Amino acid sequence: MEITSRMKQILQVLLRESAAVSVKYLAEQIGVSKRTAQRELESVNTALKDYSLAFVSKTGVGIWVEGSEEEKKRLLAVLSAGDDYDASNREERRKRLILEILKEKELRKLYYYSSLFDVSEATVSADLEAVEGWLAHYGLFVSRKPGCGISIQGSEENYRRAIRGFIDENIDTKMMREVYGEEAYDLSAYQVLKKNSFDRILNNDIVKRVMGCITKLGNDRVLTLTENSYVGMIIHISIAIHRIQKNEVIEYTDTWQQEIAEDEDYALAKVIVEELEREFQIAIPGVEISYICLHLKGAKHEKIQWNEGEQLKIENKQLQQLINDMIDAYDNRQAYLMKQDDGFIQGLLAHLQPTLIRLVYDMQIQNPVLEDIKVSYPDIYKRCEKVAQVLKEFTGKEVPEQEIGFLTVHFGAAMVRLEGRKEKIRKVHAGVVCSSGIGISRLMSSKLEKMFHGRIKLAAYGKHDLTPYTMSKTDFLISSIPLEQTDIPVVFVNPLLSDEDIENIRHMVSKYERLPKKQKEADEFSMQLEEINLVASQINTVIKYMDFFRVDNRISFGELLIAIGEKMSPYSDCQEMIRDDLLRREQIASQVFAEFGFALFHARTKGVTRPAFSICMTKNLAPFSDPYFKGIRIVFIMLAPVDDNAKINGDIMGYISSMLIEEYEFLDIVQKGEQEEIKNALSRNLKKYFNRYIGGFS
Repeated sequence: MEITSRMKQILQVLLRESAAVSVKYLAEQIGVSKRTAQRELESVNTALKDYSLAFVSKTGVGIWVEGSEEEKKRLLAVLSAGDDYDASNREERRKRLILEILKEKELRKLYYYSSLFDVSEATVSADLEAVEGWLAHYGLFVSRKPGCGISIQGSEENYRRAIRGFIDENIDTKMMREVYGEEAYDLSAYQVLKKNSFDRILNNDIVKRVMGCITKLGNDRVLTLTENSYVGMIIHISIAIHRIQKNEVIEYTDTWQQEIAEDEDYALAKVIVEELEREFQIAIPGVEISYICLHLKGAKHEKIQWNEGEQLKIENKQLQQLINDMIDAYDNRQAYLMKQDDGFIQGLLAHLQPTLIRLVYDMQIQNPVLEDIKVSYPDIYKRCEKVAQVLKEFTGKEVPEQEIGFLTVHFGAAMVRLEGRKEKIRKVHAGVVCSSGIGISRLMSSKLEKMFHGRIKLAAYGKHDLTPYTMSKTDFLISSIPLEQTDIPVVFVNPLLSDEDIENIRHMVSKYERLPKKQKEADEFSMQLEEINLVASQINTVIKYMDFFRVDNRISFGELLIAIGEKMSPYSDCQEMIRDDLLRREQIASQVFAEFGFALFHARTKGVTRPAFSICMTKNLAPFSDPYFKGIRIVFIMLAPVDDNAKINGDIMGYISSMLIEEYEFLDIVQKGEQEEIKNALSRNLKKYFNRYIGGFS
């Protein structure tokens, strides 16, 4: 006999139940009266005849189907074939109703859905009321016109969002690439999609052709999309093509669509649209390019695409603050530790940028492991709900649980790494900087070492000892004097160390003793070598290019500055900079030292590109006649370039300055006027400096 739609519903309910059920329960499940269900049950045995199954009804027990499990499964498979929803189940039936409504916007009478599901019009009406809330979530509402039927009201944009939402909620799209990405269908994968009614809401041919267009382009930006993001884009485009073919287009506004045309991804979106136009022989409105561009910007990638091999940096201060606020919201007690996790920060940034696009423009994303995340990491998920509130305040948009799930993955990974580090307590390396002399520095160090009982290792530094190497092995500085911007934190204190100072230092020690050692030994050695090589290179430059020249003793101070500029650079603009910078320095405080018999003209200037040391003497060692020179005969010139090596260059020039006063032998050699001898003497003295410098690393 032919199995009617209602009979199919009854059999599906009975076959899925493992025990006897009442007629009342059956009637409720399929949405009919108890009497109607009783009447339909009279034909059940006939329908079961071909399957070696029997219908059993027992007063006080209920009704059930009796027979082998194999035959029950076989019949259930037959009943389910070609029908993706169990209309006897209220929730399934309502999903099917949403699907039918979304398939067409045209008016349908209640009778149409009543016949389709084989339930009463009253049941359809009740179902319709239940699904209105779902539709309202997407900005759609149901219009009922007496005598005409039912239709959906709302914008085309919201209508498409609803279709996408239905697919995300109800259809397993993981096998799309297997189904549509080959020459022939993978039948097993196709059955999975068909079971979830994918073909009822999207045209198979459109999906296959869209995927073919995207594959043909072979663009790296698309190829690096995660599977979910790739499928999401294919679905978005397929929906758009299907709607455009029905002459349903999104209304264009000249706000964000116009602005996004300047985005770097817009050009790729335009190429995609051009390919689609050729494939489908349709004209695609420009607004669709903007939406595809948004999908590209809001997509997740398998790997971060670095620019020119450089590490991704947070350029946007607003975004940086947002990340800090998110971490604080997650756990303000451990925030400072989480902010030290570069991998976490970089990963969160890479995730956040497309996330903000999706939130601002109400774009949806699938999270296939959301339920697993909720079950496996309930505490982290709950904390990430607080993180989501920060995002909500920033964007003005609700954060879907799918996005919260992805945040949970990032924060969860950070917590795993953090827990692994917590127990590894290490000694903290701090530097003490003081202007009152080494004695005060030592006093401060002794007091701190006594207070922290071996938790801290201290080193006393002068202001000019803060080289890249010393800072590379130092966690933070404790300073009683103002410092120029450093690469490491500074705790400014009173030399006598107040209670507040001690507490600030204690906070830093607690922080760093749980963090990984700042520099691994191998990295530390490499940095040492780099710094030593740089110092050696600068010393070699000073010796190699040392110059010696004589001038007439009648030369004026101004004329001498001109002569120095010409001697130190062949370029007129550089000569002028050298003159101006030497004059500026001399105006601050005269560097003519009559008591030592020489002047020391020095400056940092853009007029040179390397450190330079030169000696100028009068002819026949006659005193300069210009009163400004106070009867001296020798002028030493030291110039340092304006670059990142100011500290090293300053130390070398400082050593030469002290050498001029302390090393009488060197001044005697200079007065003899033999350039080679002078250069050899300079070399010997700078060798002493270099050896002392290397000794500082031990």
